[in-house]
Amino acid sequence: MIHCENLVKIYKVADLEVVALQGLDLHIETGELMAIIGNSGSGKSTLLNMLGGLDKPSAGTLIVDGKNLLKFTEKDIVKYKRESVGFVWQNNARNLIPYLTALENVELPILLQGRRKRERALDLLDAVGLGHRVKNRLNELSGGEQQRVAIAIALANHPKLLLADEPTGSVDTKMANQILDLFRELNRSMGLTVVIVTHDPLLAKKVDRVVAIRDGKTSAEFIRDKSYAEELAELERGAEAQDVSHIEYAVLDKAGRLQIPANYLEASGLEKANKVRVAMEDGKIVLIPPDEKVLKG
Repeated sequence: MIHCENLVKIYKVADLEVVALQGLDLHIETGELMAIIGNSGSGKSTLLNMLGGLDKPSAGTLIVDGKNLLKFTEKDIVKYKRESVGFVWQNNARNLIPYLTALENVELPILLQGRRKRERALDLLDAVGLGHRVKNRLNELSGGEQQRVAIAIALANHPKLLLADEPTGSVDTKMANQILDLFRELNRSMGLTVVIVTHDPLLAKKVDRVVAIRDGKTSAEFIRDKSYAEELAELERGAEAQDVSHIEYAVLDKAGRLQIPANYLEASGLEKANKVRVAMEDGKIVLIPPDEKVLKG
C-alpha cells in the first residue's frame, strides 16, 4: 500500500534549511492498522502530510496504492486527496463546519463528488455510532462525538487509506479508547489501511505495529507478538494481561546502519559515546563500550 524509500524533506526559510526527513524508509501493507510515534520535531507529522498529498518530498521514493506521488501534477494531487485518502485532524476546526449539522458535514464532501449523498452519509454516521445525532449541530456534540463526525467525513468518498494526526489528543481517556476501538473496527470491517500519528501510549495496545521515528528516520518497530483479537480472547478466558504486548526491533537500513533505542544506550552508559566496539559472540553481534575489553573464550 505504502512504500517510502530514502525519503528526504528539506524546508527552506530565507537562508535557513531545516531537514525534517533524512532518508526515511517505511513499508506499510494494505489493510494494516499501525501507528507512528516520535518526539516533537522527529518528522512524523511531515511524513503524514506527504502521505496525504499535503506536501511533497524533496527527494526519494513515495508510492501509495501504486501511485508515485513525486510525479503528481496539481490535478493529480486534487484527485488523490478526493478519492484515495481520508484525513482526521486533532483540531476539529480543520474537519468540521460549525454551522452545519453532523449529517450536513458528512454530506458535503460526497456532494462535491456528485454522488448520492444522504444515504451514504447516514450509513457512515451509523458506522461511527452517531445515527441518533444526525440533526445535531456541532455545539450540541461532545468533543468525542465531533471527532467521530470527523472520521465519518474522512470516509465519505471511500478512501483506501485513512490518516489520523493525534486523533485522541483532545478527548479524555474513555473517549480515546472508544475512538481507537472504532479505528480497529473500521480497519477490520472495511479493509481500510489506517496510519495514526500519536503520542498516546494507550494506542500501542490497540494496533499491530508501531513505528518510531527519530531524527527524520525510522529508528525502531514494535510488532505485536499475538493479534489483538487473540489477546482479547485470552483475557476473556481468564488469562492475565501481559505487561509487554509488542516485540521491539531496531531498524536496519540498506547501508547497514541502525539506531540503538535511547533507553538501551543509557542503560549501557553509551548515551554520550560517539563510537562503540563491535564483536561477534556466539553468533550474535555485540556492542561494547570503547573502554571495555572483549572477553575471549
